[in-house]
Amino acid sequence: MEHFPLAERMRPHRLDELVGQEHLTGKGSILRNSIDQGKLPSMILWGPPGSGKTTIANIIANTLSLPFFTLSAISSGVKEIREVIDIAKKKTGTILFIDEIHRFNKGQQDALLGAVEKGIVTLIGATTENPSFEVNSALLSRCQVYVLKPLQDTQLVNLLKHALEKDESLQKKNLLLKDTAALIQISGGDARKLLNLLEIVCDMLQAGENITDEKVMEVAQQKIALYDKSGEQHYDIISAFIKSMRGSDPNGAVYWLARMIEGGEDIKFIARRMIIFASEDIGNANPNALLLASNTFQAVHLIGYPESRIILSQCAVYLATSIKSNASYMAIEEAIAEVKKKGDLPVPLHLRNAPTKMMKNMDYGKDYKYAHSYKDNFTEQEFLPDALIGKKFYDPQQNSREEEIRNFLKQRWKDKYEY
Repeated sequence: MEHFPLAERMRPHRLDELVGQEHLTGKGSILRNSIDQGKLPSMILWGPPGSGKTTIANIIANTLSLPFFTLSAISSGVKEIREVIDIAKKKTGTILFIDEIHRFNKGQQDALLGAVEKGIVTLIGATTENPSFEVNSALLSRCQVYVLKPLQDTQLVNLLKHALEKDESLQKKNLLLKDTAALIQISGGDARKLLNLLEIVCDMLQAGENITDEKVMEVAQQKIALYDKSGEQHYDIISAFIKSMRGSDPNGAVYWLARMIEGGEDIKFIARRMIIFASEDIGNANPNALLLASNTFQAVHLIGYPESRIILSQCAVYLATSIKSNASYMAIEEAIAEVKKKGDLPVPLHLRNAPTKMMKNMDYGKDYKYAHSYKDNFTEQEFLPDALIGKKFYDPQQNSREEEIRNFLKQRWKDKYEY
């Protein structure tokens, strides 16, 4: 066992050994009851990385002693799915665990549907993404979704202490856990990364040494590539990608896009970030950016890898070379800050809905001016609470499209807002 990573050596085999997720696996909980009764539904385990999805699937298989098959959506396709289904037809109660099921395209998910519906296999899918968006509605409707919670710092510290006390390899070094902040911060709450990072740190220390934040940071800087394929580098590279597009450099954008693709990043994650960028950093300076980014997400979802790399590249280049504006982003941020500062200000009476006679008698909707009844479909009236009269949240920036918006607003609101 020593040649396995620490996270694998410490993987629990019984529900009582599992750290966290008591709402699902504690005594009397819904999933625990299903396991105890041997009536297991097909399910989707949705939660952050390293929260116990794979561990729960393995515990279920061990507890129920049923045929158990594992596929990874990264490396498996329709062919592998059908092979498992053919085997399952000759067995009873087969469990099929699919890691990162959100990476399956529609065709791959459809290949599962019949077997799940007929009970040939009990599906356990694991995903870090919202299954409402990433799993076909037909398949999702046949599965129970269980939401896993992020592990708390105290739970992660307990994992570290348990590993140092129980793992035979670590016991030999007699190391003292003095600090835990750096281990928890770098691992990002991912229990698997946490334990594997602990092992790397322990390997670099002499017997009897203390595990300190300083030592962890020193080791992490030297060995980060060994354990950090989707942690800190994941965020650093997506940050470089976004900043390259924001800085209007298509070359930098395409390079960091290539790094993510070659590193096995989820193509839909990249596409989602471009949708956010299109609105946050381009906005109404070029409204087509949001349309293209949204269509890119749909396209890569349908096409899959490797062809989707071309679509992602086209969109990244378009976004990088587009006129930029963060005016809409700044507007909502300032408006939210105002809401937090001044609370729930009352809606002016003339803007309120008046569906009943009593409300009309209370002057709900009184003096409201229907814009379409006036010249150019506009007449000046107040749309903000009294405490915010004259407050401007949206400030168009200096680009051709938003200059048009500025001129439009100037004509309408010349006596009220300074545009």
